[in-house]
Amino acid sequence: MENLKKLVVYYSLEGNTKLIAEAIASETGADLLELKPIKDVSPTGFMRFVWGGKQVMFKERPELQPVNVKIEDYDVIYMGSPVWAGSYAPAFNTFFNNHQIIGKKIGLFGCYGGQEGKLFINYRNQLEGNEIIGEIGFKNPLTLSKQESQLRAKEWAKKY
Repeated sequence: MENLKKLVVYYSLEGNTKLIAEAIASETGADLLELKPIKDVSPTGFMRFVWGGKQVMFKERPELQPVNVKIEDYDVIYMGSPVWAGSYAPAFNTFFNNHQIIGKKIGLFGCYGGQEGKLFINYRNQLEGNEIIGEIGFKNPLTLSKQESQLRAKEWAKKY
């Protein structure tokens, strides 16, 4: 897939997903787009699970800082999120609501402490009309194996 314009879209609360997103971008030459809510959940303390889970359950769409890229300009889009309540972070609800994504090659990645839940199923449901080219999950990449996770991400992304 040489000469295709690539973008990595991600949300990261604790830095795990950011680590993987940056590894994919460095390997593929992709541009990076971090989804940043104007008012985000605190990255520390137990209540982040309560507030984050509530946002997922109610399909909330937090207001995001402005996005300065045109999604339609990209051929391949990698999307990554931590797993919140078995799904992607609510920032992606806003992203999907604000951007029509059709006819793209999509690579999906996620980071989690427990399990991937329905992360990839929920992504696929939102991304009908696109070609899903791959999926990969990472368990606690910052604490369990930072370098190994980065290498896995690069090897995976290189295929697409």
